[in-house]
Amino acid sequence: MEQTLNVVILAAGQGKRMFSRLPKVLHPLAGKPLLAHVVDTARALKPARICVVYGHGGEQVPRAVNGADLHYVKQEPQLGTGHALGQALPHLDPSGVTLVLYGDVPLIRAATLRAMVDEAAKHVVVLTAELDDPAGYGRVVRNRSGAVAAIIEEKDATETQRKLREVNTGIMALPAAKLGKWLTKLDNANAQGEYYLTDMVKLALADRVRVVSRAPQEAWEALGVNSKAQLAQLERIYQWQRASRLLEAGVSLADPMRLDVRGELTCGTDVHIDVNCVFEGEVRLADRVEIGANCVLCNTEVGAGTRIEPFTLISDARIGANCRVGPYARIRPGTRLAEEVHIGNFVEVKASEIGARSKANHLAYIGDSVVGRDVNVGAGTITCNYDGASKHRTVIEDDVFIGSDTQLVAPVTVHRGATIGAGSTVTRDAPPDQLTISRARQVSIAGWKRPKKGGEG
Repeated sequence: MEQTLNVVILAAGQGKRMFSRLPKVLHPLAGKPLLAHVVDTARALKPARICVVYGHGGEQVPRAVNGADLHYVKQEPQLGTGHALGQALPHLDPSGVTLVLYGDVPLIRAATLRAMVDEAAKHVVVLTAELDDPAGYGRVVRNRSGAVAAIIEEKDATETQRKLREVNTGIMALPAAKLGKWLTKLDNANAQGEYYLTDMVKLALADRVRVVSRAPQEAWEALGVNSKAQLAQLERIYQWQRASRLLEAGVSLADPMRLDVRGELTCGTDVHIDVNCVFEGEVRLADRVEIGANCVLCNTEVGAGTRIEPFTLISDARIGANCRVGPYARIRPGTRLAEEVHIGNFVEVKASEIGARSKANHLAYIGDSVVGRDVNVGAGTITCNYDGASKHRTVIEDDVFIGSDTQLVAPVTVHRGATIGAGSTVTRDAPPDQLTISRARQVSIAGWKRPKKGGEG
């Protein structure tokens, strides 16, 4: 029978070295707060409850990372990690296992934690790691038989102990039935005057409970964030892991080190992604999609065989098969492109549906519109959809040709097969299969002199 699992996430720290008003655990990694990564990993373990201990930043933390399964407990004042765990104790099931995680250690993997939990019904399990530079971490002290004898915080360590390279990551799994007893015995007789969670090792051994150590498969799993430099380091580790999985799945990446996935990216076969592309939210790329350099796609679906040219921004849109979008195009929320649509350079499309094989190749704005099939939108065309108070719809039916530098003042309909002459301002519906022109009469004035600077002439 599986043990009841409590997860406690310690997230009360201020993060002074971040030099920010934002609580440390809310700084983003891959587009979401550090704490959210830890919560997602905890949820993967299917615990009976998740308790988050917060402090600095006040209610910002529970507002930013929330859920019906999260129990928030405020630690005020902050008197150390042992004191923080004590604040959560009344909310925990006294049977089974309690797993302690940290809101600023975002890369820990569920498989690593599951192995710890499975062993912690009768033992205390601490996650340790061998680091080339152990500065700032508590050191793991072992006895002559190699068993864990103590964890000594760096400020309390001797010179000899500071030379040890095996460090305590802080992550720990403990038998929940023992927690209350051990927490009452913690003291703050140390260099920082705090109640250390690491003293649980000493108390467990005194209570004849075995303490065992386990190491993550990769040392970076246990890395924490205390500065912007460390945050940047973890960002690149995270992105490299994402890029590696994409490569293993057959995605072609021009440079795996210049890719940012800030959500979920799903790719079909023969997908190619050029450098400096950013994917946010949920993005799906079908077979044979090509993404040019320096593109940003957010919550977007791209159909098979479509090419997104460089420097294109697409958000909350659905792009059909065999389309060509960009370069320097902006596709805004609510846009739906059918198959074989061409959206060219410096074209913006917002909350519009564009039918199959239609084209807007240069310098156009299409907003709040329904565009039919086989429509040509000339350069400089604008759908004037906003009257200063309300948005209005423009309807362009199939087989319409819109000449360059046309303004379509919504609400207006251009009916099937119509042609709009270049330079027109269309304020009334254009009839089908006819040429509609709206231009001022051209006048040439003989003898007119161009003004010159300084009043000359």
